[in-house]
Amino acid sequence: MSAYIHDAVRTPRGKARPDGGLAVLKPHELVTGLIDAMEARGHAPRAAEALILGCVGQVGAQGANVALVSKMHAGLDDAAFAFALNNYCVSGLTAVGQAAALVQTGAVGSALAGGVEMMSRVPFMGDKADYYEDASFPPRTRYLPVAVAADRLAEDIGVTRAEMDAAALTSQQRTAFAEGTPLTASRIPLNGLSHEEAARPKTSSESLASLPPAFAALAAPYAEALEGRVIDHRHTVSHAPPMSDGAGLALISSQAEGARARILAWAEAGGDPAASLTAGFTAMDRVLDQAGLTLADMDRIEFMEAFAVTIAKFTREHPTLSDKVNVGGGHLAKGHPMGATGAILLSSLLDALDACEGRYGLVVAAGAQGVGSAMIVERMG
Repeated sequence: MSAYIHDAVRTPRGKARPDGGLAVLKPHELVTGLIDAMEARGHAPRAAEALILGCVGQVGAQGANVALVSKMHAGLDDAAFAFALNNYCVSGLTAVGQAAALVQTGAVGSALAGGVEMMSRVPFMGDKADYYEDASFPPRTRYLPVAVAADRLAEDIGVTRAEMDAAALTSQQRTAFAEGTPLTASRIPLNGLSHEEAARPKTSSESLASLPPAFAALAAPYAEALEGRVIDHRHTVSHAPPMSDGAGLALISSQAEGARARILAWAEAGGDPAASLTAGFTAMDRVLDQAGLTLADMDRIEFMEAFAVTIAKFTREHPTLSDKVNVGGGHLAKGHPMGATGAILLSSLLDALDACEGRYGLVVAAGAQGVGSAMIVERMG
């Protein structure tokens, strides 16, 4: 049995601070806003039999099973089940994959899946997990902040400051270009916010070149995890996705009629925690193998800009695909609401496919400590 995406919508990304454009809302209110929008777009999301949400910081405003809270707030049927999952920064895409698997096995006829993260309410590392400071782990599996891991990866594979500046500039320019075009067709305004709040449309090569590396001080408390290594820190604040609030949601069903896309393949991947952000590449290779397709077959690709090193690596390895990748800009400009990211990218991908009337699309997400996820969809119609 196939799984079809009937709609995929997303919020704008608000700045993760008290005066951010979405900060007065609660996480379940973002989810309800997207469900309302799907209904207004002619779908029946409240008939879904399940709601699965990715969310990294599952404490405080995002505790108590944020998916169940969202289910009740949105008025889904009591019989629908709901659960939240944490797979770091790929959580939103993992949630969609889980929902697709439920549909494909016949466990449910339809499901809502995606993610939500309000970093204005639950900050990065807000769960205060013991693991973050646990010295009993071997150095290669000790926790390392993703910004430090990104600097280490850039040094290991020789990604230069110039490559990262180019990636950041492209992300900002394409984000500005996308505003008011079909590339934002499934972005749903909430609380009066109708644009990507963290984007900096006036970014220039000169302004990027003037910024100093930003994360050297962050590495200092993790000297043991780094085994004494002194890193050549390269990422600036413009090479890091801004912390954001946001949500993304997809409606998935076994019915082909009226669907926007069919899910062809989905793959999860683990990876070397010491190489951190590389598991997305592994997931990408796996999902292409599953689908029997190549990158050249893809009409549009949403590749998560999990710090500039990852998109710079992809661009270096696949220079001929630059016009197909992140055509509406990426995380370096728009921000990274962690658990929501994968679902937001999926929504962006469907808009990009519609805009070019393409057939195949690929979304790739990566996270810290060796997590990756990827999905290939086929546009209907």
